Amino acid sequence: MSYDPAVLEATTRVLAEAAPGADQTGDFPWTGIHAVHESGLLESTVAARYGGRGATLSDAAHILAALGRGDPSVALISAMTIFNHLGQTTKNHWPDDLYRRLLTEARHKPLLLNAARVEPELGSPARGGLPATIARRTATGWAITGRKRFVTGAHGLTHFLVWAHTDEVPARVGTFVVPNGGPGIQVVENWKSLGMRATGSHDVEYTEVEIPAENVLELVDPSVAQQDNRAHAAMNLALTAIYLGAAEAAQAAFIRFAHERVPANLGHPIARTERFVTLSGEIDLLIGGARQIIFAALETSQGNAEPLIRARLIAGRQLRDAVQIAVRGIGNPGLNADIGLERHFRDIQSVLVHAPQEDTSISILGRAAFDRWNRHEADHARQPPALSVRRTA
Repeated sequence: MSYDPAVLEATTRVLAEAAPGADQTGDFPWTGIHAVHESGLLESTVAARYGGRGATLSDAAHILAALGRGDPSVALISAMTIFNHLGQTTKNHWPDDLYRRLLTEARHKPLLLNAARVEPELGSPARGGLPATIARRTATGWAITGRKRFVTGAHGLTHFLVWAHTDEVPARVGTFVVPNGGPGIQVVENWKSLGMRATGSHDVEYTEVEIPAENVLELVDPSVAQQDNRAHAAMNLALTAIYLGAAEAAQAAFIRFAHERVPANLGHPIARTERFVTLSGEIDLLIGGARQIIFAALETSQGNAEPLIRARLIAGRQLRDAVQIAVRGIGNPGLNADIGLERHFRDIQSVLVHAPQEDTSISILGRAAFDRWNRHEADHARQPPALSVRRTA
């Protein structure tokens, strides 16, 4: 374990205290982000070769589950940076000088990185296609022009990782590291989601935003630039741990309400009624089962995409159902903001909207099942016919 559980728990409490206010205003959740930064959790996955603790993806999922219990919006913003550090650990795709400079900056303030990939016309890259955003060569580097959608944490990010194509002939596609706050960057405040309000996943427009030549990652031919949804299956499952945390917070709110609610005609807490015992069991079955599914798959899949995709879909559906049961079981008070269930119910709706979305993930599983059957039939056809054996009396 590369993190201190006591520090993680204390950080989660700070997030939980600030979460209702951040949800209400939709402002960038600086209180929670500063808590995650000061705890060192934002840099938990920095590789040992850079002086970091080298947390694994499974470690990151445990961290995100805890942060999700406090405030899933803060957890999601944090996850983008945590995953980027993990990507450098495994792929080493950042220019070394640039990456070390960013780590130096992280000693003094939260370093917040996030990919800006989705576009109004293209939609999610998980469904295929190439970016309209263009990177134009300049005398000193690149100038970026385009519009991106659903940029989580837009106002608070220190750097956007902008997916764009170059103006070269032939063109290449890559990720351009764009510092936030410079000329030509406009955050379009259009995030009006049901839940996860404090993520501030607004649109961002870039107009001739100039960056140095070295601020680019993995420039490749467009033919190999398509998003590989299978390759990201483990990280997508780890992201689901955020919503596991949100569901566990909903479960805690349900249990607290059941123990504090004492109807006059009953004379004791409703937690002692068989109905609420049964409801509690149903909720625990779904949420506890989702926790087992997520972490067992992360620890045993060995990079095989299908078990990870199945785990994400099953766990996500169970978490949604569990919170719905909690709200429905409590009734009218469950829809009131006072006990917190209403916010958790809204947040949990986002569990399977992250790319690749549910239908894309199911299509991957469906094709894989057809491919297995076709391979089996082909292997069977190549086998020599069985020899008949004549019996003698």
